[in-house]
Amino acid sequence: MLYYLFEYLNQNYDFPGLRLFQYITFRTSLAIIISLLITTVFGRRIINYLQMMQVGEPVRNLGLEGQMQKQGTPTMGGIMILLGILIPTLLLANLTNIYV
Repeated sequence: MLYYLFEYLNQNYDFPGLRLFQYITFRTSLAIIISLLITTVFGRRIINYLQMMQVGEPVRNLGLEGQMQKQGTPTMGGIMILLGILIPTLLLANLTNIYV
């Protein structure tokens, strides 16, 4: 989305510095920074929400050492990974490219 906005602004108004968004290396580094910020800012909130909703699996007693310490750990923590990948991709990727 931001890719198309900056492409439009660059074509019609020729702001200095907007050509940076044409380079995939700049967009990749910006996507890494955005995904890091998303996971650090919203990660703890997502984990607290999942613990509050009691999303988890029961721990079976198999006699393993340290097994009961994992009780209460939410099992849907991969949501943070998906959000950290999906949001920067939708913001910064050229969605008309077949390789995206």
